[in-house]
Amino acid sequence: MKISIVIPTYNRAETLAKVLPSLLEQDFSDYEVLLADSNSTDETRQLLESLASPKINYLRGNYRGRGEARNAGLNASKGEIVLFTDADIIAEPNLLSEHFRFHQANPKAAVVGCEVQVDSYDEYREVQKNPEKRRTLHPPSRKELSWLYFLTGNASASRESLLTVGGFDDNFTGYGHEDLELGYRLQRSGLKILYNRLAVNYHWHPVGFAEKCEKMRLAGISTVRFYNKHKDTQIKLKLGWNPLAFLWYDALSLFPALVEVKKQQGENLTPFWQEIILQHCYLSGIKKALKDGLN
Repeated sequence: MKISIVIPTYNRAETLAKVLPSLLEQDFSDYEVLLADSNSTDETRQLLESLASPKINYLRGNYRGRGEARNAGLNASKGEIVLFTDADIIAEPNLLSEHFRFHQANPKAAVVGCEVQVDSYDEYREVQKNPEKRRTLHPPSRKELSWLYFLTGNASASRESLLTVGGFDDNFTGYGHEDLELGYRLQRSGLKILYNRLAVNYHWHPVGFAEKCEKMRLAGISTVRFYNKHKDTQIKLKLGWNPLAFLWYDALSLFPALVEVKKQQGENLTPFWQEIILQHCYLSGIKKALKDGLN
């Protein structure tokens, strides 16, 4: 088998109803889908029964986090290449063929595709038809990426290389960085991380400001775990952990009432203040992890 697609999920039947058909309608035939389900309580099982596709392998288990769920998919996979995506990311019909094309041309590389952010299914339909309206992270001219952009909503590597570096670190049980940390190890093992702008999928997950704040706090905790594992100052530098950041964090923390008022304003904040508050949440996560002596 050429490609295994690994998807972690928990109670995402609504989005999977769009995601899985997009993966079953690829212009590439030699692949499987491994759905690692952390014991969902919604209609996920019924959805799979209605699709009745032999390409989908259902791996239900008591996974502690997305890393452990992805490892279950990786270990069960049969493909030469493993593509990681998520339960709320809709694929273009040529997603697999584009990943495969890049791996054929670059056997010593991991591949990251173009993950387009959309806030609704209607927006997905609009930007699918009108590529100029897509919100993307990288410019079309970008060719190679650092581990900082190994985001497993649209990333692939050979099964052999993933197993050689040990797969995902199961200790990353909270939100954030289990994918970057894997990308870090892949890059250190000698793999390049290439960007393929033609391998497109659409991340359909609108996030409210309160949820963004909590995710940033958890990402801060994961940053400390990431750094403590490798003790590489580049991790701190690339992930915004530096004395200047903490200087303004400490200054803003002198006004806790202001911070809380800004959090409550949420989406009504200006983009400038949204970024300030999100970074404050992120640094508070780092502070908490350091205080708790996280390893």
